[in-house]
Amino acid sequence: MMSSKEALSLKSHDPTMADQYQYNTNEEKIVKDSHTKEIDLINRDPKLINEDVIKVEFEDVIAEPDGTHSLDGVWKLSYTTFTVSKYWCYRILSAIFGIPMALLWGFLFACISFCHIWAVVPCIKSCLIESQCISRIYSLCIQTFCDPFFEALGKIFSSVKVALRKEV
Repeated sequence: MMSSKEALSLKSHDPTMADQYQYNTNEEKIVKDSHTKEIDLINRDPKLINEDVIKVEFEDVIAEPDGTHSLDGVWKLSYTTFTVSKYWCYRILSAIFGIPMALLWGFLFACISFCHIWAVVPCIKSCLIESQCISRIYSLCIQTFCDPFFEALGKIFSSVKVALRKEV
């Protein structure tokens, strides 16, 4: 069993590891599943990713300018029809296609994560390791061959003096 001091120490060194465990007053370890989380059924867009894209209201689509107005009853019924049909069409489409689309998107992001973890990052790390090796060899060659050459040229041209004269 782990004491509360050890839990705090673990949390300070590796917060992801410490968050997986909770301790009650009897110092019993309770494992918390990190793959499930509580879903907010009220605020379904907490990160506001669809803030400006999906909010389409009746007034954004249908508008009658001054001088061209339909009957008030038609306007009210049009508003109600638009709003209710949009609401129920979305509900029906999400009920039919929501779970298959979630499965598709989950599969796609799992594939992207898999490729990133098992192919992209190792490939980049491999390239960085190889380029570091080549960089050291290149640096050694420059220090061995070019540095003495340019140092000699610097000593040769260090005695050159340039004088500017203005002739009239």
